[in-house]
Amino acid sequence: MAQPMHPANPVSDNSPSTGRTPAVLLLAGASVGGLVVIGALVLWFHYGTQVFFEMIRTGFAACF
Repeated sequence: MAQPMHPANPVSDNSPSTGRTPAVLLLAGASVGGLVVIGALVLWFHYGTQVFFEMIRTGFAACF
């Protein structure tokens, strides 16, 4: 029969930053995503839809 992977008495981490790392990463990712959306909207309103889509299409063409 298979034995459990975890020890019978697990070592606990009592450091103050134990539960903060995932929350900080989630907040940072949401902030970056929000900045990307805001940047796209600023470009959209500044250049208009036709120029905005042409810039996006040209950028994709340059990458591939």
